[in-house]
Amino acid sequence: MASPVIIIYNHFHAGILLKLANGQVKKWCVAKPSTDDKALVSNINYACEQLGILGFNCSQIQPGGACYDPNTYINHASSVMNSYYQANGRQEHNCNFQGSGLITISDPSKK
Repeated sequence: MASPVIIIYNHFHAGILLKLANGQVKKWCVAKPSTDDKALVSNINYACEQLGILGFNCSQIQPGGACYDPNTYINHASSVMNSYYQANGRQEHNCNFQGSGLITISDPSKK
């Protein structure tokens, strides 16, 4: 059974943080906006290869996939980098990607 989500109002940031029932803040891994296309393609290839080893795939960034649009390197890289990060236990080092990853508490799918 999935952990219930608790919504907590954060007065300091005047925003909403999602907290899991065990007190952990929900986090996502995305590509830093300053990352060049060559590094983004490398991140896509690495994350998809590693996800394949774990029994997952990167179909979400293929045409017709849930994360295909917008069809940009930064969006595709962010999607698969986050999949890799989530599949590997949301450990901060799993979002490094040679310094091009960034952990955020803002759900990137809501933008």
